[in-house]
Amino acid sequence: MCPTSSSDRGPGDDPCWHGDDTDGAGWQGVGPDAGDTRRGQLAASLAELQRRVDKACTAAGRASSEITLIAVTKTYPSADVAALRGLGLTDFGENRDQEAAPKAAALAGLDITWHFIGQLQTNKAASVASYAHVVHSVDRIRLVRHLGAAARSAGRQLTCLVQVSIDGDTERGGVPVPGVPEIAEGIEAEPGLVLGGVMAVAPLGMPPVAAFDVLRECSGAVRLIRPDAAIISAGMSADLEEAVAAGATHLRIGTALLGDRKPAVR
Repeated sequence: MCPTSSSDRGPGDDPCWHGDDTDGAGWQGVGPDAGDTRRGQLAASLAELQRRVDKACTAAGRASSEITLIAVTKTYPSADVAALRGLGLTDFGENRDQEAAPKAAALAGLDITWHFIGQLQTNKAASVASYAHVVHSVDRIRLVRHLGAAARSAGRQLTCLVQVSIDGDTERGGVPVPGVPEIAEGIEAEPGLVLGGVMAVAPLGMPPVAAFDVLRECSGAVRLIRPDAAIISAGMSADLEEAVAAGATHLRIGTALLGDRKPAVR
């Protein structure tokens, strides 16, 4: 079972949060036991998240093994990623290429699946395609073309999710619901890309249950194009229970796992 988490939505959770430009390159601990202290904190958080996701799955009549936890490590150092990998997590999400690329390079020796979950400009497509395994934020055909070209150039296959704007406000990224099939068809037709499913952030002011019900309908439309495109990336620290109940397969957890403040960096 891949653990999961919850709490108030914070910068570690929201793929559209852009904060400052700190690169999260190192944890500045206090004293020689700082690393052990941090690992203990992460282990305790992970255990609590495991409990929550197990409870949510039981309530939804689902198996915990259906859920993949993505630890969103934006602004947190590579040391936290390595510690969580040692605790059994395999999937990690990043929002900004300028932080994600060096972090992925530094941890190249670890068996990690990298998820890019932030808004993505076409001029960053080549870099992201060089290390990411899954891109959650595909919302326009021009980006599909750039990612496909980059994946082919790198000799890689890249799984892509259609980011859905549930309320139709595209300022935070995502394609409005009526445009989902077009993007899905574009990904399916693009050599080097694999259509994986859908992703959304529940809009502020909309009950998560209502938002995730819309996303589940979008997932059905995408699976008409590719039946095994079954990923539903939904749910963050505050709304994971609602996401599990609505069929989410991947949960993007930052704050509840890593804490609600930025670590000091050096």
